[in-house]
Amino acid sequence: MLSEPRSGRLAAWGNALLAGFVSPDDAVLAIVGEDVVHRVAGLPGEAAPVGLTLALGRLRSLGATGLRVALPAPGHPLGLSGPPEFNARALEAGEAVVCHGAALGLVPEVAEAGPEGDVHVEVVWHCLAVREAPPADVPSLGEAERELAEALREATEVLTRLDVAGSGPVAEAAIDAYRARAERGGEVLAPGYPPRAVRVLELAQRVGALVELAGAGGHGGAVSASEMAARGTALRPVERTARRAQVAAYNAVVEERERGVR
Repeated sequence: MLSEPRSGRLAAWGNALLAGFVSPDDAVLAIVGEDVVHRVAGLPGEAAPVGLTLALGRLRSLGATGLRVALPAPGHPLGLSGPPEFNARALEAGEAVVCHGAALGLVPEVAEAGPEGDVHVEVVWHCLAVREAPPADVPSLGEAERELAEALREATEVLTRLDVAGSGPVAEAAIDAYRARAERGGEVLAPGYPPRAVRVLELAQRVGALVELAGAGGHGGAVSASEMAARGTALRPVERTARRAQVAAYNAVVEERERGVR
């Protein structure tokens, strides 16, 4: 969670585009980020992969009014609603985007190319049929915020007990990089998201960063296999909470629209 999921960028900026807050060019630029190019394969009516601008316009014409994020993990189909083929692809990728208003979903396939030191990333989003049903295990923003506050306390206690905090230059550099990203603020979510969603996502990323640092080998006093296993067991519920909160934040615009808030 030290890096933003591509599904998050696609959903956030796709939602901003669908709502008229940003232009197609600005949305695509934000979604692609540092990657070289993103294409969408399997889009209805298209025989070959197409660019994001055309794909987002086509999804709108097919009835999509919003985009949701799924961040599944083994045993936890977070944000998914089926069918099994789509769920399996999303689980393998660790993320997906599900259209609201159209029974379609997008799963990224990431490929790296080029020599060492000059590697570039290309992404193909595979468009597949999805089941129109409520997404699995996604909390409301309020629930996510309350759960995160407790999760942050738990993570801090575990990291302190396992002597992870302040455990060397690698951990310190990772934390500094996280803080630099958090301070940019405006890049956390796209225009049109409520402030509470931004707050929840920032906190979820902070909790996720702590969990990721704790799970990395070589940090802190717990370095044996048994101690690393104990660390993973202790932090697994915290990581799950952080993922659920991320999904709640990215999906906030769609959820508010469904409840008639906007």
